[in-house]
Amino acid sequence: MYSFIRTLLFWLPAETAHYFSMNSLQFFCGIPFVRSLVRRNFSYELAKPVKAFGLEFRNGVGLAAGFDKNARYLRELELLGFGFVEIGTVTPQPQEGNPKPRLFRLPKDKALINRMGFNNDGVKVVAERLKNWKLAQSFTKEGISRLIVGGNIGKNKVTPNEDAWKDYEICFRELFDVVDYFVVNVSSPNTPGLRALQEKDALHKILSHLQTINAQQPHPKPLFLKIAPDLTREQVDDVVDLAREIQLDGLVVSNTTISRDGLQTNPKELENIGAGGLSGAPIRERATELVRYICQQSENEIPVIASGGIFSGADALEKIQAGACLVQVWTGFIYAGPTIAKQICKSI
Repeated sequence: MYSFIRTLLFWLPAETAHYFSMNSLQFFCGIPFVRSLVRRNFSYELAKPVKAFGLEFRNGVGLAAGFDKNARYLRELELLGFGFVEIGTVTPQPQEGNPKPRLFRLPKDKALINRMGFNNDGVKVVAERLKNWKLAQSFTKEGISRLIVGGNIGKNKVTPNEDAWKDYEICFRELFDVVDYFVVNVSSPNTPGLRALQEKDALHKILSHLQTINAQQPHPKPLFLKIAPDLTREQVDDVVDLAREIQLDGLVVSNTTISRDGLQTNPKELENIGAGGLSGAPIRERATELVRYICQQSENEIPVIASGGIFSGADALEKIQAGACLVQVWTGFIYAGPTIAKQICKSI
């Protein structure tokens, strides 16, 4: 059934199809009968809960940042069986992102290329939306949500790198009371100069500053760093050392890649698409290798949330066997469909 729906959706521009699908789901889930039907058919109630970094997840399958940038679809994503959703990337000020089109499908490779550019409503709007969502849960028949929400934070495009720490602090403070954990995103390839912040000194300044603020809170929140699959071995070692030094709660491995190696898509088509981060099946092996290396280097002391090329239970199990404690999907959701969380939960 989904393969037919996907064929129809693929006639639409990718970004249009995304919002059409999610807005339609949101509309129909506003009907109590449909909402119950969706929950019954897409949630796997026998899924194993996962305890990690001080939080309890109803299952180990999450949705990666970039899918629900502005925290608009949390109810619907929980009904589809996800144990956690990472909203964002959120920046201090609203920004439109890069010009459209900026999201492209590569069906031959089961991949996407995006250059969204941190388009979002700004941290204050998103924080207020999350506050209202949490408040609304206590008034529903279903009761308070068990969905864990992560906050993926970044800097505005116009903010110079030397002032980036200020943007991360603003987002951290604004979202602190409405998310369960944080992910610092310095690895998107779609904000000019952002990946330079992955260098050890720049990272240390941002992360140590956030940890200082975090330690001052009555109940500190888990703090993660999201890294790119394009880091050199030396850079990965630096990240592991830094994570230990400032006692990061973990790493999200990994973001999209700028590599185009080994793709089946016509090179001319790739040239026409242009710049952007590649996600999906082509990065599965590299992401798994990175998870395994980090877990071995840290002697499993650093929890890893694995992302990259997960389309099935077997893909998720591969990441967990490499050392990950949780997995996230994004591109796999587009190609495999809304049963992906349920199918993965049955395997792990």
